[in-house]
Amino acid sequence: MNRKLLWAFFAIGIVLVAMPLVISLPGKASSGERMMQNFEPIMQPANVATTVDYYDNVFVPLGQVAPALNEQTVAKFQGYLKGMSGMSAEGQKLMASLAAQNGMTMAQMQAYMAKEYPSMAGLLQNMPQMQKDFGGLMTMMAANTDIFSRVPAGLAHYKPLVDTMETNVDNYEQVSSLPNFNLFTFFFMVPGALLVTLAGIGLLAGREQRVSHVAPRPTPSH
Repeated sequence: MNRKLLWAFFAIGIVLVAMPLVISLPGKASSGERMMQNFEPIMQPANVATTVDYYDNVFVPLGQVAPALNEQTVAKFQGYLKGMSGMSAEGQKLMASLAAQNGMTMAQMQAYMAKEYPSMAGLLQNMPQMQKDFGGLMTMMAANTDIFSRVPAGLAHYKPLVDTMETNVDNYEQVSSLPNFNLFTFFFMVPGALLVTLAGIGLLAGREQRVSHVAPRPTPSH
């Protein structure tokens, strides 16, 4: 075989062997393989469908509600809470006054109200618990108004991610079906090593052949 061609094969082999090391292919291939493995459960069709469902049917509607949970709303409902506190105290006074005016004990008046006005009686009876529950809700809202205000921006930020996941399920499956990324280094280095070896053998054989055809120099006579 032509020596120039052998040298070309030898050079190509050296490049194939060296290139993966120069571009750090082994480390990058390992990182790519880990990434594919980590994303595998996330990119399964059923999981992507669940993610899209949560985004479209839970978080998007939440984004329409969250802006209303602001400081002005909290202040308004805290005013209602104060009104409930006053109503509870005044309700007890009213019950005591009605009982006195009708010559009833407090227990008799409560029984009368429960019979004749059950909704109002239940409201007055449950007012302390309602105040407690409503107060806890207002405390939670007041502590999270900044978070609620960020929900619309968060939805806009994650919309491209959800859309990308939804449209790349098939693409991920195709890429995932490729051989292990760690093998990519060998796809370059093994053929390169073979070319270097074969070309090297050819070059050495050609050199030995040329040496064997060189006639020995005559020995000078004295």
